[in-house]
Amino acid sequence: MRAARMTAAQDTQTSQENHVTGATIWLTGLPSAGKTTIAYELAGRLREEGRRVEILDGDEIREFLSAGLGFSREDRHTNVQRIGFVAELLASHGVHVLVPVIAPYADSREAVRKRHAAEGTAYVEVHVATPLDVCSVRDVKGLYAKQAAGEISGLTGVDDPYEVPETPDLRIESQNQTVQESAAAVHALLSERGLL
Repeated sequence: MRAARMTAAQDTQTSQENHVTGATIWLTGLPSAGKTTIAYELAGRLREEGRRVEILDGDEIREFLSAGLGFSREDRHTNVQRIGFVAELLASHGVHVLVPVIAPYADSREAVRKRHAAEGTAYVEVHVATPLDVCSVRDVKGLYAKQAAGEISGLTGVDDPYEVPETPDLRIESQNQTVQESAAAVHALLSERGLL
């Protein structure tokens, strides 16, 4: 019995020594703002430092976790809450979770932040504040061209709302700096907050 107690105490000590801080880093912004590009750049840097990293890409989530959801306000909210749940779960286990997802509605983003706060899990909101005219020129997926041609509707920031974060933890104007500089700014914030 005594040996078992000692082992349990040693396990607890080892667990505390090996504890790694995780966090959810949510990158919100318009389509083609540069969210995913910045996330992958930051992920590479964090992995080089030996950190556990996952990227919850919006398109992949739509395909595998939120298949069947449309783009109504309710469906967008449900999608964001599902992503927020998975992100918090991973972050609570020491993973740095990068979430480049539009999340156009402030109440949806706030619900995710509150979930993290309730669980004591770090959460950082980064607004990739690339202007609409720059995003429409980049048009990575051709969405702006399709919307202009009348092939699609409900494009966030054009004919569907995007509620700009009023007080994000960090605001990046990606049109004024390199991808590396944008990722470095997020990295610096994480470091300042003791999340690295």
